[in-house]
Amino acid sequence: MRTAAGYEGRTFEKPEPGIQGIMKLTRRVKEILANYESDNPATRANLARILMEGRLGGTGKLVILPVDQGFEHGPARSFAANPAGYDPKYHPQLAIDAGLSAYAAPLGPLEAAADVTAGQIPTILKLNSANSLSRTKEGADQAVTGSVLDAVRLGASAIGFTIYPGSDAMYDQYEEIRELSAEAKEYGIATVIWSYPRGGALSKDGELAVDVIAYAAHMAALLGAHIIKVKLPTDHLENAEAKKVYQSQNIPIGTLTDRVKHVMQSSFNGRRIVVFSGGAMKGEDSVFEDARAIRDGGGNGSIIGRNAFQRPREDALVLLDRLVRIYQGKE
Repeated sequence: MRTAAGYEGRTFEKPEPGIQGIMKLTRRVKEILANYESDNPATRANLARILMEGRLGGTGKLVILPVDQGFEHGPARSFAANPAGYDPKYHPQLAIDAGLSAYAAPLGPLEAAADVTAGQIPTILKLNSANSLSRTKEGADQAVTGSVLDAVRLGASAIGFTIYPGSDAMYDQYEEIRELSAEAKEYGIATVIWSYPRGGALSKDGELAVDVIAYAAHMAALLGAHIIKVKLPTDHLENAEAKKVYQSQNIPIGTLTDRVKHVMQSSFNGRRIVVFSGGAMKGEDSVFEDARAIRDGGGNGSIIGRNAFQRPREDALVLLDRLVRIYQGKE
C-alpha cells in the first residue's frame, strides 16, 4: 500500500505493472493474471480488459458473444431466425447492452462495426474460418482470413484461431497458430484458441467425448493459448487406451460438473482461462443448466453465439441477463 502526495491519510493499492490507468483490478483477476508469468505487460493488460469488462468484470467469469457463424454455416442458417443479425452492427451492440465480456468476429464484421466497438467492448479478431461448402472431412481445416496487424489496427484485445485436433490437417494448424500467436505477443495481444476435435478417425460421438475434449483443451494450453474455447463434453470415452486410464484411476465423469472439472484440470490444473461453447440453438433451460455446471465445475464461463443472436433482441437480452446472474452466483 502507498500514500499519494496530497492525499495524506488515504491509501491506494499499487496497480499491476503495465495496467495502470485502465482499471483497478480485483483480487481474483490478479490471481488469474499471475498464471501468465511469461507475458509482457501489454498482453496482460489486454487480458485484464476482457476480465474486467461488463457485468461480470472482476469475477473471473466471462460471457463472450462470438459471431463467426456466417462463415461456418452461411447467412440464412445463421441470421434468418432473427433478421436483425444480418447487420454486423447488431451483434456488438447486443453484447454491449447485455454487459458481456467481449465480442468475437472475423475481419469483415469487426471492420463494419468498428464505430460501435471502439472503446465500448473488448474485441477478439477471429483469424481463420471454414465454410460448410467445403468437401473436407478427414482433413478438416480452416483458411487464415485475417492478420495480427488487422487486430492491431482495429484495437482488438485478442486474436482467435480454430484448431481441429484429430484432423489430418492439424499439424499445419498448429504451426500457423504458433507463428500468429508469437506475432500477437510481440504486439501485446492475447490469443484465444477454439479447440474443436474433428476429422481423421474420430467418430461423431468422439468429437464430444470427455477424454477427447480434455485432450483438446490440453493441446490448446500446450500451444500457448491465453483463453481456451472447447465444447461441453459428454461422458463418452473415445480412445481405447485413455478409457483404460479413466477406469483404472476412477476419474469422475458421471456429471457435467465432473467433466468440466476434468477439462479445467487438463488445462494446466486450472491455470488457463477456459470458456465453453454454447453450440446450436436449444431451449433456455438447457442453456442455464449448462451454465450452472460450468460455474460449479470451476469453468470460466460461456462463449455463446447462436443461442443469443438467433433469438429476438429482447429475448436475447433476457437470456443473457439470466446467464450473467448464474455466473454471479445469484441463481
